[in-house]
Amino acid sequence: MQMSAKKQNPEAAGSPTQQLCAFLSSIRYEDLPAPVVARTEELFLDWFASALAGKGARPVSVIDGFAAAMGPKDGSAENLLTRKRTSPLFAALVNGAASHFVEQDDLHNSSVLHPGTVVFPAVLAAAQDVGATGKELIAASVAGYECGVRVGEFLGRSHYKIFHTTGTAGKLAAAAGVAHILKLDAEKMQHALGSAGTMAAGLWEFLRDAADSKQLHTAKAAADGLMAAYIARDGFTGAREIFEGKQGMAAGMSSDSDARWLTDGLGTRWATAETSFKFHASCRHTHPAADALQTLMKQNQLKADDIVKVTAHVHQGAIDVLGPVTDPQTIHQSKFSMGFVLAMIATLGRAALADFTEKSLKNNEIRSFHDRVTMVLDPEVDGAYPRRWLGRVSVQTQDGRTLECRVDTPKGDPDNTLSRQELEDKAQRLVSFSGAATPDEVSQSIRRIWNLRNEAGVRDFLADR
Repeated sequence: MQMSAKKQNPEAAGSPTQQLCAFLSSIRYEDLPAPVVARTEELFLDWFASALAGKGARPVSVIDGFAAAMGPKDGSAENLLTRKRTSPLFAALVNGAASHFVEQDDLHNSSVLHPGTVVFPAVLAAAQDVGATGKELIAASVAGYECGVRVGEFLGRSHYKIFHTTGTAGKLAAAAGVAHILKLDAEKMQHALGSAGTMAAGLWEFLRDAADSKQLHTAKAAADGLMAAYIARDGFTGAREIFEGKQGMAAGMSSDSDARWLTDGLGTRWATAETSFKFHASCRHTHPAADALQTLMKQNQLKADDIVKVTAHVHQGAIDVLGPVTDPQTIHQSKFSMGFVLAMIATLGRAALADFTEKSLKNNEIRSFHDRVTMVLDPEVDGAYPRRWLGRVSVQTQDGRTLECRVDTPKGDPDNTLSRQELEDKAQRLVSFSGAATPDEVSQSIRRIWNLRNEAGVRDFLADR
C-alpha cells in the first residue's frame, strides 16, 4: 500500500541494512496512516483466532508440553492455549506454534511470508512483559511486518524453493517487532537482526514425509526473534551486515537476492496493509486455483461427476511446495495437495477448516477427483508471481467441452479482502473448531481487539485476571 505517513521519517544514510534499521526504530504510532492501524488490528484478530484454533493439535501439544516442562510456572506473558502465565520466551514459542497449525493465518504475497504467526506471538509476549500499551503493540507489530516482508522480498524466489520463508525471514520480523517494543535504537536494532539472521532456518523437506517441522519453524522464529532483541538490549552484538555480507543470508540462502527490496518505499509503502487473509483452510498456493474452479463450476452449473479432468495453471512456487505431496496421507498433507483441495471444492463446494478430516482422507469421491487434477507451469501466472497470485484452471467435461476460468485477485487479497464482519465470523469458526474459548469469550476478545489502539495494556486476553 502506497501512502505517506503524517510525519515523514528522515532519510537514513549507510548500507541498506542500516537504512532499514533506522526506519524500523523510528516508527511511531502517531505517524502510521489510519488504514495501516486498522489493518494491524484486523491482522491481530486473525492471528489470535488462528492461535486458539491450534489448541489440542498433536504437534502443538508436544511443544506446549516442552514449554511446561522447561519453562517457568509463572511469568509476565500469556500462553493463550493454557490460559496460564509463563516467560515471554515460552509464550512466544507456544503461541507461535499454535497459530500456524490450521493454515488460516495471513500471508503477504510478494514476500511469500506468513508475518502474523511470527510477529504477533513475539510482540504480544514482549508487550505483556514490559507493560506496553495497545498503540505500542500496533507500532511494534508494523515494524515486524515491514521488516519481515522486505527481508522475504530481498531473499527472492530461489530462497523459497528450499527454505520456508516464514522460518527464516520470519525470525527477523519477530526480532524487529520485539526490538521496537523494547525501544531499541537503530544500532541495537541492527544487532538484533544480526543475531536473528544467524539463527534463521526452516527447510521444506518436512512436506515429503508429513513431519511436524512447520510448527517448529514458527515457534522458533517467534521465540528466537524475541531472544535476539532482548540480548541486543543488554549489549549482545550481531553481524552488522547479516543480509548483504559476503557470508550473510543472501550468500548462503539465495541466488537472486536484491538488496533494493530492503529499503523499498520506507515510510511510504506500507507492506502491512498489503497482507492477505486466508479464506480456504489450505496452503495459500492452492487458493487461486480453488477460487477459479469454484467460480467455473458455479458459472456452468457443474457437479463433480460432470468433470473428467482439471488442469491447474500455476507458478513455479506452487509446484515446488505442492509437488512433493502426490498421495496425501495426513490432514496436514491434504492441505498441501492441489488435487485434494480442488477435490473438496468440487465435491463439497468449499475447503473449510472442518472439512479437512481423517474421514475426508478416505472419502472415495474426493480421492477419485484428486486423481483427475494436474498442475502445469503457466508462463503468465509464473511471470506475475509473487507480486500477484493469479488463478487459472482448465476443465474437461463429460460432454466433451473444455472450459476455462481465471481469477486475478483471490479472495482475501487486499483488493478482495475480508470485511470486519467476515473476520469476526472466521474468528468464531476457528475458535469453535478447537473449543479453546466460548463464543462469548471470543466476542469479548473481538471487541477488545477492535479497540486495541485505545488499550492501556495488553495483558490477560484469556488468562485468569
